[in-house]
Amino acid sequence: MPSVLVMLALAGGWSWGCGGGGTADQETYWAKLRDDMVATQIAARGVRDATVLTALRTVPRHLFVPPEVRAEAYADHPLPIGEGQTISQPYIVGLMTELLEVKPGDRVLEIGTGSGYQAAVLAAMGCEVYTIEIRAALAHEADKRLVSLGYKNVHVRAGDGYAGWPDAAPFAGIVVTAAPERIPRPLLDQLAIGGHMVIPVGSFYQQLKVITRRGDKDFPESDVIPVRFVPMTGEVERRP
Repeated sequence: MPSVLVMLALAGGWSWGCGGGGTADQETYWAKLRDDMVATQIAARGVRDATVLTALRTVPRHLFVPPEVRAEAYADHPLPIGEGQTISQPYIVGLMTELLEVKPGDRVLEIGTGSGYQAAVLAAMGCEVYTIEIRAALAHEADKRLVSLGYKNVHVRAGDGYAGWPDAAPFAGIVVTAAPERIPRPLLDQLAIGGHMVIPVGSFYQQLKVITRRGDKDFPESDVIPVRFVPMTGEVERRP
């Protein structure tokens, strides 16, 4: 995997609207853009998991961004989507999803719902997704969007992601889309044995890490690439 600095931020939300589709020609157009995105931006950079690539070809990314930037929905960069947030570039979504190594039927926890795109990709792979967003307005919009698009296997909660979702634990995978300076202990505790957490860690200099739970107190980790995410906020800022 190339060691490159990837600029991205926590995926955010937008006021609900379903423009950009509705005719066979338009759907063919968007599908072609998705195919090109996967081929040139994601598979070409080394993401190989067939289930991940199929989900990325399926989920209508253009419906997770505002109408004014919809023409750029499949471009190779983040996009602003309101409340000072962005949707991550497609490659990062593909990379983080592949690193989770989850399969259909697995329960996955996402910290940082944003507009709901990452949750939709995991849902399209057949995972049962539990996703938490600290901004109540974004959580509400993402929930509406996901329900409208037919993703029944996504559960959205507005709240602080530091404590995770203990009622649904353990999780086969945990993906965090904002960077804490330290890994929240409750998230480690909710990771299933053999499961992977994919998380950016750091302040100004950040590393995308994969943490695997091998035992009750055994959490080996590996660095993947340098990244730039928005900081994780809330309780994590108050913990030593």
